[in-house]
Amino acid sequence: MSLAVVGAQLDGEVVGLRSTGGRIVEIGAGVAAAPDDEVIDAGGMAITAGLVNGHTHAAMTLFRGHGADLPLMEWLRTVIWPVEARLEPADVYWGTRLACVEMIRTGTVRFWDMYWQPGAAARAVEDAGLRATISVPLVDVGDAPVDGRLRDAARRGLEEIGEARELVTPALGPHAIYTVSEPSLRWIAERAGEAALPIHIHLSETEEEVSSCVAEHGVRPAEYLDRLGVLGPRTLLAHGVWLDDAELALIAARGASVVTNPVANLKLAVGRVFPYREARRRAVHVGLGTDGAGTNDSLDLFQDLKAFALVQKHETRDPAAVSAPEAWQVATGARAPLLDGGGRPAAGGRADFLLVRRDSPELGMGDFRAGLVYAASGSVVDTTVVNGVVLMRGGVVDGEDEVVARARERAARLGLR
Repeated sequence: MSLAVVGAQLDGEVVGLRSTGGRIVEIGAGVAAAPDDEVIDAGGMAITAGLVNGHTHAAMTLFRGHGADLPLMEWLRTVIWPVEARLEPADVYWGTRLACVEMIRTGTVRFWDMYWQPGAAARAVEDAGLRATISVPLVDVGDAPVDGRLRDAARRGLEEIGEARELVTPALGPHAIYTVSEPSLRWIAERAGEAALPIHIHLSETEEEVSSCVAEHGVRPAEYLDRLGVLGPRTLLAHGVWLDDAELALIAARGASVVTNPVANLKLAVGRVFPYREARRRAVHVGLGTDGAGTNDSLDLFQDLKAFALVQKHETRDPAAVSAPEAWQVATGARAPLLDGGGRPAAGGRADFLLVRRDSPELGMGDFRAGLVYAASGSVVDTTVVNGVVLMRGGVVDGEDEVVARARERAARLGLR
């Protein structure tokens, strides 16, 4: 399958692009379509890297708007966990499909997911055509940690997801240090090392999590994970709001990545902003995420991109704390190799990219990159391409109406109206 894009702008130059087999084979001035190519006329549009959503719970689109103004733990205990106990694979499949439609519409080409029924999520991702790292969610606090149930759940989940392939990568997803026992965290670290699997875990999202960890284990959360062998270059830490400077130095030394979720953290009033400037000074790998639609409500990563830049400027009282080009790098995964963002479209690279309407009201004036960060929403995206396949063209995602209808049916089944 071959695709050609003609008349697009890249760094102010009009270029053409050709892809075959999911890879860009040519890009530059004078590149023209071949006779059998699917052709997109991109006149008036710019070609850009796609966004990478480094942390979400995709199927929680079904929970959007429920318990909207509750604190995190109350929201989990009273709204989320009771419903999650009744989830079926079809619920997760259609909730994830709905999330994929929203991400395709708003320019996300890859995401990192952690949710129940991971096999259903993997099927949804491949049917939608996006890329994702699907994490097997693991929890055992409250169970006897030595009875093997968590290990069985990990094995079953990995079997459901299957081997790593073009669009789907499996991972282990211990929920958090307060929901997974110490023996299980040690086992997860060993299993991930043996199979070269990523580890995706929430860390230091609230001040209470930090104080409890110090009281129970004598060290802060990142140090606790390091003691258990969990920190490493394949480890993704979601949130990291309450990390201190010594923990950031440790995370950098181990090569782990932190994904900040500013909008979800603001909504849940976790009390602090992720210390990005200190993380950058320590050369920590950093990405950007929405968290789930239950906490953020939106999966439009452009909104989180603006919020990320603005809260960092506000917190540091420095309008130059994060530049627009740097914020864009964070949102496209360029500052966290583990996130495996496609980067700037280039020959030999993956054919994952966006066509953005330069003549949209948000982007019609001033610096283009600044417009993407401070003015744009996902509505500026005209075309989304992943693996050389056009997932959205002219703002239209094929099959969207069916996905929305089926997701509503599953939400109604769960009593989420």
